[in-house]
Amino acid sequence: MRILGIDPGYAICGYGVLDYDENNAGFQVVDYGTFQSREGTAFAERILIIYEGIRQIIKLYQPQVMAIEELFFSRNTTTAIATGQARGVLILAAAQTRLPVYEYKPVQVKKAVTGYGRADKKQVQLMVQTILKLDELPEPDDAADALALAICQAYTGPRPDFKLKGAYNYDYSLFE
Repeated sequence: MRILGIDPGYAICGYGVLDYDENNAGFQVVDYGTFQSREGTAFAERILIIYEGIRQIIKLYQPQVMAIEELFFSRNTTTAIATGQARGVLILAAAQTRLPVYEYKPVQVKKAVTGYGRADKKQVQLMVQTILKLDELPEPDDAADALALAICQAYTGPRPDFKLKGAYNYDYSLFE
């Protein structure tokens, strides 16, 4: 199964593409990286960079499922709103290709990858490196987080309780 993991952000958005062999519980890294915009870039341009970038990744690698991080912000509502808008264009790109989307809370991803839901970024990076047998630490941490999301999706599988829901839920049968 080919899985696309997404760590949403509006300045830096991480992505990771993995092939997962369910029979051998093995991974192969296809690609990972980030979409980035310079400080001071107009917000509309930042969203466009993310949208065009994810469309290229989906077209090039043709994943079978996308895993995206559920947003959690306790203080900075401005950042939360902007990140939510970036997340929206990522979900739109998936919906346009009928790519199933699953969402996970950061604590779920950390627990799946490290065994501890409150692991720090460095622990997540080290475990992603270990699980995927990478020679180097995956960087930046946005890309490592995206790979961690893809690993979490592989371990969790297509459970309906993690399928994108709420105001973002969509039913493709409505488009047929």
